[in-house]
Amino acid sequence: MARLPWPARALARGVLLMAAASMVIFLCTAALPGDAADVLGGGRAAPGELARLRAEQGLDRPLPVRYLAWLADVLRGDPGASLITGRPIGELVAQRAGVTLALAAAALAAGVPLMAALAWAAVRGPRWLRRTANAVVVAGAALPQAVVAAALVAWLSAAWGWFPPVSMLPAGEPAWSRPDLLVLPVLTLALPIAAYGAALLRGAIADVLARPHVRDAELRGLPPVTIALRYVLPMIAAPATRLLAVTLGGLVAGTAVAETLFGLAGLGELLVTAVATRDVPVVQSVALLAAAMVVAGLAAASALHRETARP
Repeated sequence: MARLPWPARALARGVLLMAAASMVIFLCTAALPGDAADVLGGGRAAPGELARLRAEQGLDRPLPVRYLAWLADVLRGDPGASLITGRPIGELVAQRAGVTLALAAAALAAGVPLMAALAWAAVRGPRWLRRTANAVVVAGAALPQAVVAAALVAWLSAAWGWFPPVSMLPAGEPAWSRPDLLVLPVLTLALPIAAYGAALLRGAIADVLARPHVRDAELRGLPPVTIALRYVLPMIAAPATRLLAVTLGGLVAGTAVAETLFGLAGLGELLVTAVATRDVPVVQSVALLAAAMVVAGLAAASALHRETARP
């Protein structure tokens, strides 16, 4: 039997990953205690009223039926409506996606260069710089986002008054209309990303620098920048892309902390609110979007790895 070409295999792998992700997301949301009927009933509705609300929302159907119905709606491009507000989920996501995308893009733009600088300094810097960089990497990767946010607010807002401590950007308003409101949330996301990524990349950089042809280039007196761009970057491009793919997907969950703490109406805040109100279709849609971002990034990393591995 002839082997499928790589694009077909990559597509099939992506479809299988998304199918598995959809099942995991659906089962996790089904395991949440309570449901939207309890929220709408205010915790005081009679059993008959709860049964009516569940029947109206389709919550009384068996899990396999609900899963297949939800999956069919997603494949048609119609994930349904919020059980709490009745608004279409596509409208909710579109209204809040701009804030989250702006946060994610700015966090990656700030975090990726800092990640590269920390990883390189932890491996190739002077002894004092290596120790400092490794200490920053360990501390930054270990601190929760809430602690990072509290420290940034204490220093940059309360002590120095550079930025407002709470953003309160209205839903639907372009995030770039008030860039000063995004500085603290972006730093809250970018600093842990940089530390965590540097912790993973410094080992790969050290392995590449230990290779004979790279050591020969150093002995020939090539500048560090040339060595980094010509030898190190192509060899770590695939693992770095995979790391960015996972990071990008995790940003949807990571923005939940930043958006909630700083009062930004984005997808992360929408996810937190939907979980609290048991608005299952909204939770499923946002989580599936994050999974799709990770799968797409992993596919890009796989393609990049094939290109760099060619002789």
